[in-house]
Amino acid sequence: MALDIIQTGAIAPAFALLPAKMAGKRATVMLLAIGLQESRLQFRRQIGGPARGLWQFEQAGGVRGVLTHPASRPHALEVCAARDVEPTAPAVYEALERDDVLAAAFARLLLWTDPKPLPALGQVQEAWDLYARVWRPGKPHPQTWEAIYAQALAAVQ
Repeated sequence: MALDIIQTGAIAPAFALLPAKMAGKRATVMLLAIGLQESRLQFRRQIGGPARGLWQFEQAGGVRGVLTHPASRPHALEVCAARDVEPTAPAVYEALERDDVLAAAFARLLLWTDPKPLPALGQVQEAWDLYARVWRPGKPHPQTWEAIYAQALAAVQ
């Protein structure tokens, strides 16, 4: 999917559901890069795996984490109410496959659970470190990150 469509159709509406301090170019670049890394922003159901949504959340992983983490839980409850999704791991997990705004909001909230600030634009290694720390990919592909991050950065600048 084109990055401008993801920005206007999923990320911007997700930011509108969250506090203003969660929006911005650094957050957008991270969301685009992670979406590209996880699903190429094409696949809402993981090929050969359990993850769902463009940011590839697992029910017992990222979904449960966002719903229960003290930093994200209040916002997750508001997002679920706005998207008419029951705030339970099974309901959110099922909805991620069809609701890109919900998926983008949960992706931003997962980043929000990290105690470190978002990397500055252009900090490729720091961005990778954040992604790896928060998403904890089972089969990481660091060799693809630099090009993916550059694509995301170019789309935002």
